[in-house]
Amino acid sequence: MLHTVDIAELVRKDPVLVVALVLAALSCVAVPPDAAYLGYVDLRTIGMLFSLMTVMAGLSRLGVFSAACRRLLAIARGPRRLCLALTLLAFFSSMLITNDVALVTFVPLALLALRALGSERLTCFTVVMMTIAANLGSMFTPVGNPQNLYLYSASQMALPDFLALMAPYTLGALVLLALAVFLCGRTPDASSIEKTRLQSSDDVRLSWSRVAIWAVVFGCALLSVARIVPFEVTVVVAAAMGLIVDRGALAHVDYALLATFVAFFVFVGNMGRIEAVNAFIAQMVSGHELAVAVGASQVLSNVPAAILLSGFTSNWPALIVGTNLGGLGTLIASMASLISYKQIALVLPRAKGRYFTLFTMWNVLFLAVLLLLHATLGMLG
Repeated sequence: MLHTVDIAELVRKDPVLVVALVLAALSCVAVPPDAAYLGYVDLRTIGMLFSLMTVMAGLSRLGVFSAACRRLLAIARGPRRLCLALTLLAFFSSMLITNDVALVTFVPLALLALRALGSERLTCFTVVMMTIAANLGSMFTPVGNPQNLYLYSASQMALPDFLALMAPYTLGALVLLALAVFLCGRTPDASSIEKTRLQSSDDVRLSWSRVAIWAVVFGCALLSVARIVPFEVTVVVAAAMGLIVDRGALAHVDYALLATFVAFFVFVGNMGRIEAVNAFIAQMVSGHELAVAVGASQVLSNVPAAILLSGFTSNWPALIVGTNLGGLGTLIASMASLISYKQIALVLPRAKGRYFTLFTMWNVLFLAVLLLLHATLGMLG
């Protein structure tokens, strides 16, 4: 009974990991383990994910991101400006600290700040905008989200080329977010905004020596992403600093995500060795990489979709754009979106339905407009 309860809890807590493990296990039956398995796992991606997550956990535990958010809230004036400030904070910060870290850190503080306004509609709308902003801001850089880090590594694409590829979509997303907030980011009663500012302006004392240490490790990670420093060096440095400076940072690494990556690597590697399956998926994907990536992301989420489809196509630009835009749409298209939903469900349980409706409506709208942008860029190109 205990094992059944444990399994049920794992399925509830991390269904993507469970699916990945099941698929990997089934593929191992079809392709028995051998020496070729050693080449399945992209160690560079796993190592860089571990390093970046360790750094972000360390900085978050020091209160760096909370302090930045509180400073921003302290100068925001008016509901629309508050909504815009929170949205832009999620958008730009996700480019470096990843979309899930941005949402884990800033959504709870946003809910605290917005509570004083007493507007359920504005609260739901703001969190939806922050979620979309984090998912779309993160697509600009290789370190913004897990699938970008993997695809950037697997494609061997130069950093300027990656940034140039995603720049039009990032700029388009920024314009859409600004328009959405300008048109809908208001509340009938702005009288309590001063209360919100005072509540959010508490000083946070930071240990600047530790901040500097993690900043150096982050700089090392960026150099590894740019392929200047070997990723093995960054992994060793991140692990060593975690052990020396803050072991809690190592404890807060999302090891389930790392395990999900490994499981999908095994699954994709095995599928590639089954000739009939490999030919079928490759034929289905060929010439339709972006559409298949967007569609697969809606049901698998974009990280597993990126790993799965990368084994059957070499059209990296289409796959990168497709899995990033594919993070829009359903609630599970980007697993980071669940972070915001859980926070809303916790703080405003009666608003879950309203939030889900707003989330779906705005995500579909953003996805449609950005796909139209892609079509336009294709015609111009």
